[in-house]
Amino acid sequence: MSASAPAEVAIADTVTKLGPQHYGQVVIGASHGGVYAGYVAAKAGVRGIILNDAGVGLDSAGIGALPYLDELDLAAAVVDCMSARIGDGQDMARRGIISHVNAAAAAAGCTPGMSAMDCARAMTAAPMPEGEAPAYAESRFLLRDGDGGPKVWGIDSASLVRPEDAGQIVVTASHGGLLAGDPASALRIDALACAFNDAGVGIDDAGITRLPALNARGIAAVTVDARTARIGDARSSWETGRISHLNDRARDAGVEIGMSLADFADWIVRASLEG
Repeated sequence: MSASAPAEVAIADTVTKLGPQHYGQVVIGASHGGVYAGYVAAKAGVRGIILNDAGVGLDSAGIGALPYLDELDLAAAVVDCMSARIGDGQDMARRGIISHVNAAAAAAGCTPGMSAMDCARAMTAAPMPEGEAPAYAESRFLLRDGDGGPKVWGIDSASLVRPEDAGQIVVTASHGGLLAGDPASALRIDALACAFNDAGVGIDDAGITRLPALNARGIAAVTVDARTARIGDARSSWETGRISHLNDRARDAGVEIGMSLADFADWIVRASLEG
């Protein structure tokens, strides 16, 4: 926790790792501000949540948690991705500037233009939401069987990756940023290839920092442009996403900027068959 944060405010690099200790707290969590992140925060029983707007993106998916959490009367806000690094809670707490707030946060005194920490302090006076978060729709699914070759799995969050995904192609709708800059956080398993959302790229190119880290592990990786696919929605990435950035391993396989993820998968499979 930052030395300037009151006891009621916690800082996290991702909301997927919130636990019982965060119940009733305001959390500055450096995940994207999509619906899935809002759901995870609500399930953890937080009093308020501050996320990253991930460039807002297609269908305003990067701030989708705000109206979702208003239905639970849970105060929520997002910082501008150009003010602080996605995936880095301490950076968001230190220099994040609020870009959007929901009605519950506004009632607590939060406004766009505030610092993330001032917004968090205001949220400590917000009432605890009542009721439980509604069940979230299926968040892991098979996109392509592979016909004996690598399968393509869609997961709405990189936290949902499984050991058996090693050697497969994983389309995750998480942002493409490392957590607190740690290369080990790029992906828990050694996939054949993987895709993320560039989250608007953001300050310090934070939204694409997983790519070089995965390249060092021999994993082809790309991001889709947040303007072409809804962050937090792997089906959207697969159906409409267009590649915005790629690492050298993906480039060597023939992948190019502007491709669909279906084409990305085709090129990866072709390269793997050719050794």
